[in-house]
Amino acid sequence: MATEIELKAWVNDPKQVKDIIETFAEPLGSYVKEDSYWLPLADISSDPREQKRGSLGSGVRIRQENGQVLVTLKRKEVQEGVEINDELEFSVSSASDFESFLQFLGFAPWIRKHKEGEAWRWQNITIELSLVQNLGWFAELEILAESPDPQTLEHARKSLLNCLEKIGIPETNIESRYYTELLLERGITQR
Repeated sequence: MATEIELKAWVNDPKQVKDIIETFAEPLGSYVKEDSYWLPLADISSDPREQKRGSLGSGVRIRQENGQVLVTLKRKEVQEGVEINDELEFSVSSASDFESFLQFLGFAPWIRKHKEGEAWRWQNITIELSLVQNLGWFAELEILAESPDPQTLEHARKSLLNCLEKIGIPETNIESRYYTELLLERGITQR
């Protein structure tokens, strides 16, 4: 299980941020990510504003990107605005078959998220400049770590904050809520 150490921040001027990133980071290309989040039916509130995070957090995510289908389950924790995610991820050959499997187990679709943008690599950090439908622009910075020990986490946190400063985004723009929470606040669900 990989550990993701990441942060995301609101972006006020995506063109300016992109121009800065391109001065120092290696381009990885553009992307379109279609995510659907599934929860046990009993965990889904009929009123999105009353939705509480259950034992599965944001649930099982099915991501369709570049012809691939990835299934992800994360155990998330936020420390000082930085997410630490233990992640279990695997690919499946068919999104619809896996969705049928989840329905058989008593899961239901909860939230859908569309995200597109560009990615870069700088040192050991993946940088994404993303437009999230119904929310706006975000910079996402991520480090993958083998060991989530305190020293590794602190070093990663400092590296992410340094990168955020390098691309010209103030720490006050860091968003510690999950995208699913932000979408729920706006009443955006899949149901």
